[in-house]
Amino acid sequence: MIAGCWFLCNNRSMKKVTQRYKYNIILRPEKEGGFTVLVPALPGCITYGETLSAAKRMAEDAIFGYLASMRKHGELIPSDDNTFVSSVDFEYA
Repeated sequence: MIAGCWFLCNNRSMKKVTQRYKYNIILRPEKEGGFTVLVPALPGCITYGETLSAAKRMAEDAIFGYLASMRKHGELIPSDDNTFVSSVDFEYA
């Protein structure tokens, strides 16, 4: 995911600067079909897609909007660069 910002150069022309962010997503299949997407690093950032590829595209769009809002409000933008993802499998009686 790439988020962009604008700044004024010395020659007074606008130039786009980008910074790369990495986010883990959880794709949860829904019984009605499609996938709900959660972005754990961004609380409340949830979306949906009818296919896996659509869900991933929707996740990029949701993340972009979330980051734009954070930047607008002067909030620090988190990243999942140093996060490890794993799962556990166990039996429970």
